[in-house]
Amino acid sequence: MKHDYYYYTKEELTASPKIPLLVLKDSEAVFCAMAQEMAEEIRRKNALGERTVFICPVGPVGQYPYFVELVNRERISLKNVWFLNMDEYLTDEKEWIDADERLSFRGFMNRAVYSRIDQELVMPPKQRVFPDPRDPEAVQRLIGALGGVDICFGGIGINGHVAFNEARDDLTPAQFRRLHTRVLQISPETRTANAIGDLNGAIEDMPIWCITIGMNEIYHAGKVRLGCFRDWHRSVVRRAAYGEVSARFPVTLLQEHPDALIRMTEFVAKLPE
Repeated sequence: MKHDYYYYTKEELTASPKIPLLVLKDSEAVFCAMAQEMAEEIRRKNALGERTVFICPVGPVGQYPYFVELVNRERISLKNVWFLNMDEYLTDEKEWIDADERLSFRGFMNRAVYSRIDQELVMPPKQRVFPDPRDPEAVQRLIGALGGVDICFGGIGINGHVAFNEARDDLTPAQFRRLHTRVLQISPETRTANAIGDLNGAIEDMPIWCITIGMNEIYHAGKVRLGCFRDWHRSVVRRAAYGEVSARFPVTLLQEHPDALIRMTEFVAKLPE
């Protein structure tokens, strides 16, 4: 079955999407916009004397160098900021992979973000949260205690997943939206795409298991901001914006979110001649 939306021109794509779309020049512009929104929200909440709570990805990651630079240059305090990272790879025994492994999201955040922010500005370790396979419900409890998530930042996987909320054929959209943080098996499509990006195509060395923040936690964030810049994002964005709402392509559930936005590059917006 052919789907016309996969072949929409930039003009057709941006005409009436079911999720708002913002086209920016290139990936640098997308990452800079993400970093700016992160910094602006923290400054706003700091001025009100309120905490800031983000759900944060390790993919995309291009926003973090800009964010770190903004925080250090403008002396933005993160002492009342919570970063709830979306997910992490697990071993076959369903434990976190070692933080020293090249694929570890915990290791990335330590190396590329927390260690690069001036220590008088960075949030304390207890506010740098990853979902724990030994206590998946802890994220849900923490979000409740913090009063909710201000913004969820992220990307979109090749099968429409947000975080590692993999596509499901056996759930309705309402059932999928109720899924909380959990351990699950990574799909072959996701393992392949991630192996290409992270391990030079070494699929057999990609983890099979992960823990992910649930679609419920993502959907109930005050805002959702997604960045798209890869070649295959051309089709992903078109289905996200025009496909039917379905657990078979989880990002489509955000068509019903009150404040979701997809930032994408001109490259993604345009199809090859």
